[in-house]
Amino acid sequence: MLIIMKLDSPRKNIENVKEKIVEKNCVPHEIPGASKLGIGITGPTNLLIEEEFSSMDSVEEVIRVTKPYKLVSREMKPDNTVINLNEIKIGGEELAIIAGPCSIESKQQLFDIAGELKEMGIKFLRAGAYKPRSSPYSFQGLKEKGVEYLLDVKKGLEMMIVTEAKDTKSLPLIAEAADIIQIGARNMQNFSLLEEVGQLSNTVLLKRGMAATIEDLLMSAEYILSQGNFNVILCERGIRTFETMTRNTLDLNAVPMIKKNSHLPIIVDPSHGIGIWDKVPPMAMAAIACGADGLMIEVHNHPDKALSDGFQSLTPKNLKKLIDKIEQLAPIVDRKINNYATIN
Repeated sequence: MLIIMKLDSPRKNIENVKEKIVEKNCVPHEIPGASKLGIGITGPTNLLIEEEFSSMDSVEEVIRVTKPYKLVSREMKPDNTVINLNEIKIGGEELAIIAGPCSIESKQQLFDIAGELKEMGIKFLRAGAYKPRSSPYSFQGLKEKGVEYLLDVKKGLEMMIVTEAKDTKSLPLIAEAADIIQIGARNMQNFSLLEEVGQLSNTVLLKRGMAATIEDLLMSAEYILSQGNFNVILCERGIRTFETMTRNTLDLNAVPMIKKNSHLPIIVDPSHGIGIWDKVPPMAMAAIACGADGLMIEVHNHPDKALSDGFQSLTPKNLKKLIDKIEQLAPIVDRKINNYATIN
């Protein structure tokens, strides 16, 4: 259920509504919009009587939300959520570019790549300190030492950090370094982890699971929002299908469908989506064309020597070429790519 109130409603009236919701054994969630204030209600809302709320002071409308996911739904919040990170906005007109190596291999490797990205004007560095892998014998990341290197880059190069939380045990350490905590595809339905990040103030990047439906993804996001953290970015990164010529099938259908059904921003990871480095640029362009709010691109200065995912990583030089093309495409889809250096 959603209660619509005036944005300038007296605080006393807002609190009266919230108190009544709590009395009914439900949970209120304030959702400010451009011109209205929404109070989303979760819990046994089927027991609530609409007229009890519609007659309260400052209440304009009471709406039943029909989707199984409530707080993430477009019904609950018609306006797009725009996440502001150090004056860089994700979900608005500007496209976000998140780039960096799949995993941190050494301090020198991380600084070398981050330095080249910074020269392009890229603000978000993605790099994994903890790496959940399909095989227990594959490189698992530098773990605590990797987080230390991320903090060094954050301080030394003033870049915002995007890195994955593998589990609830490593989450507190990751939360210290990350501006955006990534929940990987394998953890999309790790509900304990989702509830934990939901209690933090960090922005969360939630990747779609390898065999998850769009509704599965939105229901996982609901876990995070239900704990009070509305700073969530969704990520389409490809799903498993019968196709074997690519690593995954990049489901770009998900972008407009999520835009229709949810107010949360969504970015696309074409690197994992297709898994072949020279096919990443066309899929990145397609992602922007279909409405994605940004991209996550794997970048390595020596892909042939990478300890993980080198086969799908662009070199910094190839990333420059891609950004140049995106700059030309962006105005066509009413977007822009600011805060990035001019690519020559």
